[in-house]
Amino acid sequence: MTTYPLLHWDEAGENRSACWRSEAGVAPARRVVVVDDTLTADVAYRLANEGTAMLWRGDFQNARQLLNAMARRAEQKSAKARRPAKVAIQNELAAHQAMSDAFNRHRLAQAQRARLLGMLLIPLDADYAIPLRRAPDLRLACAEAYGAADVPSVASLRELLGTVGAHEWRKKGVAVAALGGRVHPHYGVFAPVRGEYVGLVAQAPLPAAVQINSLAFDVGTGTGVLAAILAKRGIARVVATDQDARALACARENVSRLGFAAQVDVVAADLFPRISPTGGAPLIVCNPPWIPARPSAPIEYAIYDPDSRMLRGFIAGLAAHLAPDGEAWLVLSDIAEHLGLRTRDELLAIFAAGGVKVIARDDVRPQHPRVADTSDPLHAARAAEVTSLWRLALV
Repeated sequence: MTTYPLLHWDEAGENRSACWRSEAGVAPARRVVVVDDTLTADVAYRLANEGTAMLWRGDFQNARQLLNAMARRAEQKSAKARRPAKVAIQNELAAHQAMSDAFNRHRLAQAQRARLLGMLLIPLDADYAIPLRRAPDLRLACAEAYGAADVPSVASLRELLGTVGAHEWRKKGVAVAALGGRVHPHYGVFAPVRGEYVGLVAQAPLPAAVQINSLAFDVGTGTGVLAAILAKRGIARVVATDQDARALACARENVSRLGFAAQVDVVAADLFPRISPTGGAPLIVCNPPWIPARPSAPIEYAIYDPDSRMLRGFIAGLAAHLAPDGEAWLVLSDIAEHLGLRTRDELLAIFAAGGVKVIARDDVRPQHPRVADTSDPLHAARAAEVTSLWRLALV
């Protein structure tokens, strides 16, 4: 039996407990009350703000409506708090510190909202069935997120709805124009919804050294999308690495579905694979997390890279793994620069410390909807963002 933390509550005069599931790493609430359809949104919002979790025993669809009502109240409060900050940002748009402060406020608001909405809890039977009226069958979605069912448990409704969204992504997949196919992300694995960076890898000229030794490494492969792109471009052997078990399973499934299993080896590794090709690999590709900040949950490690650790580790390891005449392709957005979290000079200093030089850079503007969303507190940074493929070589 898998060991989980326990959630405790009183119900019908008894002290009860169940295993607590939280992929975000949230600790079980210390105060829990049992609630049903008679609970109003105002009372639920107040209880959540006080740190009291609510174990739902009513109609499942009513619980969803209650969660939406709590979310509206949280958004109204957040919008009021943002108004004075937004004026300050507009007046000091050029100041990195102002954007950094805006980013930190935004992250804090996100964390507070997640904590509050995570206070509405749903019981799960040992097979992930939900013992509530009008409850949908989420057993497959939960199994994909949590693994094989084993014991009765409790999870937040917000997280359960997230497993449904992830299941739909996995089932339908994400269309990748450069592949002429779809990539199917697993729960907790970052989906390649921003096709511009995939296009950069699909279009950049392959280094001449690949003609002699048709080998490439894809460091931190995630869904395996870039490994598949390299295989589609004709590279005979691609070694794709990741240290996350979900990413490894996801990448293996995707390269197999796309017909590249014979070309792509997906292996567990922290950054570089353990194999040591004679003379190094002629092409090494990496798309690290773009924002040098601390993730607030384990599934955010695909977005946030504390102190640019993965970026620094990748650049520092090139001297030992890249062929002398090879190229390293670093796919990186400059969003961190516009947020005041890392300067261009700091990035170039990381290159210099790793003994690599820039031989070319291909840029593209993002196309995602948030670029045009002027209500986004980080709109100025998103509107200025450029995604680049840095072509690097050893000095």
